[in-house]
Amino acid sequence: MSYIAIPIPREAGKQDIQIEVTVNNEKQSLHYKVELFYWDDCQNPQGHRADCIAELLAKHDPNWTVYYIGSPTDKFVPITFVERRRKTELQVSN
Repeated sequence: MSYIAIPIPREAGKQDIQIEVTVNNEKQSLHYKVELFYWDDCQNPQGHRADCIAELLAKHDPNWTVYYIGSPTDKFVPITFVERRRKTELQVSN
């Protein structure tokens, strides 16, 4: 898969992002969301952060795939997800 970077305005908290693109005259709708995961929500907030992220993601909705893990702060890490598409949604409508 090829990638195009699209800047998303920085806003505090959760973001819901809908993008419609046309590639070779085929329209596709993409659905992303950005969520903030707080270190204090981990069972061991002082432990290794990679373990904390794995723990938090284990509880996440399986209909969403991790797309990007952002730069962490002292309080949280922003994680971008893309919604999994069903085969029927992959069919192109012109």
